[in-house]
Amino acid sequence: MEDLQPDSQEQAISNDAADTTAPGVDRRGVLDDEVFSYRASRDKVFLFWYGKQVMILKGEQAAKFLRKIEPLEGKAAQLVMAKMTGNFKRGNER
Repeated sequence: MEDLQPDSQEQAISNDAADTTAPGVDRRGVLDDEVFSYRASRDKVFLFWYGKQVMILKGEQAAKFLRKIEPLEGKAAQLVMAKMTGNFKRGNER
C-alpha cells in the first residue's frame, strides 16, 4: 500500500507556500523589494512608492487601511498597499 503522507520536504514547501500571497500575484517579485511604504498621521495615511507620495487616505478609509495592515508584514503588507494604490501609474504620476 502506498504511503499517502507527504514527506517532510514536501510539507515544508507547502507550508512556505501558505505564508506567501496567492499564486500568480507578483510573478516578477517586485513586492519582495518592499517598494511601498506608509506614514500615518493623526487622521491621514500617506502611501509612498519608492519614497514618492502616491496617495493620501483620509477618515474612515485611513482607519480601515490601518486596521488591515497592522497585523501584516513583508509581502502581505506590500500587497495591501499595492491594492490600495490601485493602478496609479497611468497618467497621474509626476
